Amino acid sequence: MPASSRSFTIGEIALRAGVATSALRFYEDEGLIHSERTAAGHRRYRADVLRRVSFIRTAQLVGLSLGDIRVALSSLPDGRTPNARDWARLARAWRPQLDARIATLTRMRDQLGECIGCGCLSLQSCGLWNPEDVAADLGQGPRYLLDDERPDGVG
Repeated sequence: MPASSRSFTIGEIALRAGVATSALRFYEDEGLIHSERTAAGHRRYRADVLRRVSFIRTAQLVGLSLGDIRVALSSLPDGRTPNARDWARLARAWRPQLDARIATLTRMRDQLGECIGCGCLSLQSCGLWNPEDVAADLGQGPRYLLDDERPDGVG
């Protein structure tokens, strides 16, 4: 049987992908992956499910929602194994979102020890970084972390 038409049991996919079988059933219930059933009702997965599960796990690691993941995976073909061009198209579509997340994580890493513009005014440095809670005028939440510039031009 060619590798592309080989099917795998749920246990084989779980072992190869490094996830619990319950995660695979959940992903299937959510429409993220698909299986075929044997006459006895056992799940069988095509090889391309391994790549999809790896994609799901990686996307979750960087904090993407299952909704985002579902939309991305729905852009891939159902009737055939996605090829390099399909995955490249998906990667291009996600690049702006991933770049924005990387920028936010970088700001968080660099600013977490300083004022992030939350308006707490509880730290001694808030009087320097956020005098009179000027960040509150920018909106709710950690404004400097969310990309609003600090009045001193540093943010």
